Amino acid sequence: MWLVRSAVVAATCAALFAQSPKYGVGRTPTPEEIAATDISVLPDGTGLPEGHGTAADGREVYARRCARCHGPKGEGGDEPKQSPLVGGRGSLKTPKPLKTVGSYWPYAPTVWDYVNRAMPLDRPGTLTHNQVYSVVAFILSMNGIIEEHEVLDAKALARIKMPNRDGFVPDARPDVGKKR
Repeated sequence: MWLVRSAVVAATCAALFAQSPKYGVGRTPTPEEIAATDISVLPDGTGLPEGHGTAADGREVYARRCARCHGPKGEGGDEPKQSPLVGGRGSLKTPKPLKTVGSYWPYAPTVWDYVNRAMPLDRPGTLTHNQVYSVVAFILSMNGIIEEHEVLDAKALARIKMPNRDGFVPDARPDVGKKR
């Protein structure tokens, strides 16, 4: 066992040493690069950036950048990678729950954060803030949560009460912060 531990420590040290500036591998990120990824969006909307959009604006962006994986109406597809975004309300307590934005997600700002960070799958983080607000508005509209003409911005998004807002149990462990 000590031999395995020694090998792991040696490999780790070698990997760290190989990435040192002495060998010219990598570089320190610029302040702009750090700022671009230093985003913390909380469930109450704290941290949402400037921007706005409507479902009508999001329809075109969704068709170009999202429909291939999520279906033209958010219904998903036959393949596992084609995740549904719409439907599933009332299904979470059934033997076959359908976890979608409309049935599962408890907070609208976290939908924005996820789309902003992870979508589209083939080029994550390439949507502008206005495009993200628009796509999220379109997804929420398809789920009947907002109207198609509503303007979504940081304040409006934080005010939305998602259908499953009360479907989660707060974690009462003392090491995870305050109870909600």
